[in-house]
Amino acid sequence: MILAPQSVQQITQTTQAVTASKDCAASLAQEVTVLRSLILGILLISTCILSDVAASASPVAVRYREGLIHGFLTLSTLDGEAIAAGDLTQVARGDQVTTQLTFRFKDGSRQEETTVFSQRGNFRLISYHMVQKGPSFKNASDLSVTCATGQVTVRYTDDDGKEKVVNQHLALPPDLGNGLIPMLLMNMREGTPQIEIPMVVAAPKPRLVKIVVNARGTEPFSLGGFSRQAKHYVARVDLGGVAGVVAPMIGKQPPDSQIWILGGEAPVFLKSETLSYMGGPMWRIELVSPVWPQASGAELKK
Repeated sequence: MILAPQSVQQITQTTQAVTASKDCAASLAQEVTVLRSLILGILLISTCILSDVAASASPVAVRYREGLIHGFLTLSTLDGEAIAAGDLTQVARGDQVTTQLTFRFKDGSRQEETTVFSQRGNFRLISYHMVQKGPSFKNASDLSVTCATGQVTVRYTDDDGKEKVVNQHLALPPDLGNGLIPMLLMNMREGTPQIEIPMVVAAPKPRLVKIVVNARGTEPFSLGGFSRQAKHYVARVDLGGVAGVVAPMIGKQPPDSQIWILGGEAPVFLKSETLSYMGGPMWRIELVSPVWPQASGAELKK
C-alpha cells in the first residue's frame, strides 16, 4: 500500500508528538522524583536540626529567689476588652515554691493554674496543674503533670460533650517549664539572646514541645507619667521533627506569644499576649491595681 505524501507527513508529526509526550512525561517524572527527594531531605535535615537544638536546652540558674506574692491581673482580648480578673498568689517553704494563678471570667468561666517548683541552684518543676472550663473555652480541659514519675493526665470534653481521660508516661526533661516561663525570663542573664524551654501541652493528647524564646530588645512604657523600659521577648512553639516542619504549611503552627519583663535588681512580669488554648484566640494579661469607689467631699470630712 502506497501512502500519500500528506499521510506520511501526518504520521511523522504524530510520531514526533508521541515521542515528545514520552520525553515530557519522563522529564516530569524525573522532576517529581527529585522534588520528593528534596522534600524528604529537608524534612530529615530539619528533624536533625530540631533534635540538636532540643538537646542544647539547659536548666536556668536561680538569680532571684521567689517568695511571698499576691498580685492582681486582668485578662483581655487584643482589642482591649476585659473578660476576666485574676489573682496570683505565691508561697515559699524552704526551697519549694507554690504559685497559683486564678482567672474568673465575666461569663462564669474559670482558669486555674497551679505550679510547684524548687529553687535550689536551678529552677526545677515538681508538678503542674491547669484547669480551663466554661463558655470561654471550646472544650473543658484538665492537665496535670507529675515530674518525679513522668505521669501526665489529661481530662477533656470532646466536640460531642463526652468526657475523655488520657493517662500517659513521658520522659520529662529536668528543665520542664510549664508555668515557669515568666520566672525563667526574669532570671536570664543580661545579653542572652535565646532560651529554649520544653513544655507539656494537651492537644488534646499530651505531647512534649519546645518553646523557643528570643530577646527582642526593649520597649518604652510609662508609669505614673514617668518613662520606663521593658524587655520584650517573643516565644514560638517548636513542635519538633516532621510535625514542626509540616505544621506551618497546613496552618497548624500556633501563633507567637509576646512577653514583657521589667529588668533590674528586682525584675517583674509586666504583660503577655499568649494563646488562650489550642485553636483559640490570643489573650492579653497585664498587672492591675485595685480601684476604690469615689467618696464624696461630705463623706471625706466625716
